[in-house]
Amino acid sequence: MKKVLALLLVLIALGYGAYFAVVYYASYSEGTRSGELIKFSKKGVVFKTYEGEISQGISGAQIFSFSVEENKNTIIQKLNDYQGKYVKLTYKERFGTFAWLGDTKYFIIDASLENSPHFNKNK
Repeated sequence: MKKVLALLLVLIALGYGAYFAVVYYASYSEGTRSGELIKFSKKGVVFKTYEGEISQGISGAQIFSFSVEENKNTIIQKLNDYQGKYVKLTYKERFGTFAWLGDTKYFIIDASLENSPHFNKNK
């Protein structure tokens, strides 16, 4: 009986480990989104996470919400500097998330300034 219980506990632990590995390391998709950075903050009660939003339309009707991992100091600094500007974000979409990583499945892996198509001076 003890062997069966021990085997069951090992299988459960391996199952949780495999789930964590898939959610954390495997990406569902990767891509870029551009828009005006309208929000970037560190929030949370128990787990402090970096969360942000970009507006992808003129009226603000299309909002893209994203998270940034706490160890990505360069990206966090860039996003703090780019507040209110038009940015291009490169992201990795995961299958899921954990409370200590962020609120969304979209994690930013790079950020850069872009020229706004709405206020292009070359037209």
